[in-house]
Amino acid sequence: MSTAIYSHPDCLLHEMGEWHPECPARLQAIDDQLIASGVAALVERREAPLAALAAIERNHSANAIALVRENCPAAAGYYPIDGDTSLNAASWRAALRAAGAAVAATDAVIKGEIENAFCSVRPPGHHARRTEAMGFCLFNNIAIAARHALEAHGLERIAIVDFDVHHGNGTAEAFAADPRVLMASFFQHPFYPYSAPEPLSATRVNVPVPANSDGALVRALVSEHWLPALRAHRPQMIFISAGFDAHREDDMGGMGLVEADYAWITQQVMAVAREFSQGRIVSCLEGGYNLSALGRSVVSHVKALARLD
Repeated sequence: MSTAIYSHPDCLLHEMGEWHPECPARLQAIDDQLIASGVAALVERREAPLAALAAIERNHSANAIALVRENCPAAAGYYPIDGDTSLNAASWRAALRAAGAAVAATDAVIKGEIENAFCSVRPPGHHARRTEAMGFCLFNNIAIAARHALEAHGLERIAIVDFDVHHGNGTAEAFAADPRVLMASFFQHPFYPYSAPEPLSATRVNVPVPANSDGALVRALVSEHWLPALRAHRPQMIFISAGFDAHREDDMGGMGLVEADYAWITQQVMAVAREFSQGRIVSCLEGGYNLSALGRSVVSHVKALARLD
């Protein structure tokens, strides 16, 4: 079995201004580090297709889709959705590629073509709500892929793990009433998007942590909260919202993780996937804005997925 990386040049064309931290250079930094580390030569590379509209419609309203499709500028300039999120001429195609990567990776993993996949795509997704884009995110790539696994492939239990520094509010809302889906995350609190902490339950293990939380604290909460819940849920597939902005060098957040922490989290999730999910994992890039830390962290994550350590 193998690990594949899904991406597409269209994901480089979406941009929201030279000042914006969610920039094309993020994917370039990841590619540079994958090549420099030697990992790029050891994993399969696959091109992300355009997502079918029907796949996006499983998770987003017609108005949310139309907002993106109909407001991309014809040429230069930007269409502001909120203070943090804008469209340019390439945003629609980039968003379709990002969602398409997640869906295609899900198909390939379920079919047994590959064991797991990392989608190196942008725009990210976990803040995108059913009815609106927000927080750098246009469509919720992980939620779209998860619904594809449930509705198109008939899986009965899945899990979503989110280790971005920000709460994946769009994902949490998408599956709040769905007992088929366990969501497990940690997130800096109080912090954007200023979600109120929700009670922990059998399928909601979203744990707020204070600023300056380090790898020791995160490893403890993963061991004490995530892993028992994951094993009790017995997911048939695991999805990862892989944000790397909880890294200590990333000033978009205030946490203290390092590359070894991302590798360790990935290894713990993989152990659960081997036990219950036939090893099936699809991971999608979310945050991570210090380019060097982002590239190094993704290398650690992919090396763990590909069992190269």
